Amino acid sequence: MGKKGFDNEKYLQMQSSKILERIDMFGGKLYLEFGGKLFDDYHASRVLPGFEPDSKIKMLSQLKDQAEILIVINANDIEKNKQRSDLGITYDLDVLRLIDIFLAKDFYVGSVVLTRFTYQPTAIAFRKRLEMRGIKVYCHYPIEGYPSEVEKIVSDEGYGKNEYVVTTRPLVVVTAPGPGSGKMATCLSQLYHENKRGVKAGYAKYETFPVWNLPLNHPVNSAYEAATADLNDMNMIDPFHLEAYGQMAVNYNRDVEIFPVLSAMLEKVLGKCPYKSPTDMGVNMAGYCIIDQDIVYKACKQEIIRRYYASLIEVKKGTYNKEIVSKIEVLMQKMQITINDRAVVKPALEKEKMTGLPGCALQLPNGEIVTGKTGNLMGASAAALLNALKVLAGLDDDLQLISSAVIEPIQKLKVEHMGSVNPRLHTDEILLSLAVTAATEPIAKKALEQLDGLKGSEFHSSVVLSHVDEKTLKKLGINVTCEAKRQ
Repeated sequence: MGKKGFDNEKYLQMQSSKILERIDMFGGKLYLEFGGKLFDDYHASRVLPGFEPDSKIKMLSQLKDQAEILIVINANDIEKNKQRSDLGITYDLDVLRLIDIFLAKDFYVGSVVLTRFTYQPTAIAFRKRLEMRGIKVYCHYPIEGYPSEVEKIVSDEGYGKNEYVVTTRPLVVVTAPGPGSGKMATCLSQLYHENKRGVKAGYAKYETFPVWNLPLNHPVNSAYEAATADLNDMNMIDPFHLEAYGQMAVNYNRDVEIFPVLSAMLEKVLGKCPYKSPTDMGVNMAGYCIIDQDIVYKACKQEIIRRYYASLIEVKKGTYNKEIVSKIEVLMQKMQITINDRAVVKPALEKEKMTGLPGCALQLPNGEIVTGKTGNLMGASAAALLNALKVLAGLDDDLQLISSAVIEPIQKLKVEHMGSVNPRLHTDEILLSLAVTAATEPIAKKALEQLDGLKGSEFHSSVVLSHVDEKTLKKLGINVTCEAKRQ
């Protein structure tokens, strides 16, 4: 594992304390809009070395007895079969996945809200599916003039038409499978209904990025901008915070643009808006927990380069336009970053040039670089993986970990029976072959035992990797980039 630049334990303590403080500020009840990923926040762990991917859920676990989970999903997203690109599953299936994860961790899942509900057939079917599992489901409806017509929205004709979600705990964590689900609207609708019932309740927002108390052009915030280049998000100084406190704070354009409307809504619902700026709404403590700026700087620069390579591939696929690449290039220029700052790029390209076939390079957490070439038995990524395991195990580079007698029957199976045109073994297949060999060969066993040592490694391929190779490497905790060209 690499050096840490972020104190995760301090973060867990500070973050939970801040949320409890915000609950007390509103008299004992808080609707907390949870932005970003609750689980598997690998972006945060990459740019803040030491941040654990499950930090948010660990933090919430400290408040488990006071918290209930409210999951929001846009009924139109159900109708369109909208997918989470990182998981490859639809939003409705992700809601079921989130429920199962929360229940397995002993959280109380209070209910699911279907937003923008207009009796879509698939949404009705999904509601029945949830109710059969014993999950309470509520419906919120489109409001004409949202979000600009505040008088209409905050009335019986607006939020008043929405079903009131019955909640029983002081902290209501409002989360969703993805952006545009209606988390904020759900929180405000609940405040409206709670206020009508004489219940004191407040609203706050928890998003890790951008980090409000770091400089605008801090690498952590620049890395976030690179990660969201396709969403047209832009970090900016919060003008409301600057005016109210004379203090610089970083937010992003969407929150700044919507704040006057949100402030007016909160004023109408609560009688007075409790916040002077969109930054005030947040409860993010991540900026206080960075312990080594140099380590964080280096990690962020690598993340921006990774995002650059990913955007080039998306352009190749036709899913991104070239403007997104240009945005990341501008960020790289500002930070004086080039692709040469990614140590694995040059050796991967040199390996391809030398062999005339795809090549790969892998940099271990200790900085050592190994390469892999395309051969008759396996692809370049599989070869690089085996070579890295040899280094970690202290084995000779010329040593054959897996006999061709093991590999060749698998190749025959792939081509003659499974319809594959590529006989070479992928990374998952080579790992299975290594595991089988390890049952009888101590050297293979020694290499296999080094898999955890790959976590945090950097990897580059001279061609676009197959889906299975990329997925396998990422499962091992390896950060992957590829040239935007096909083999």
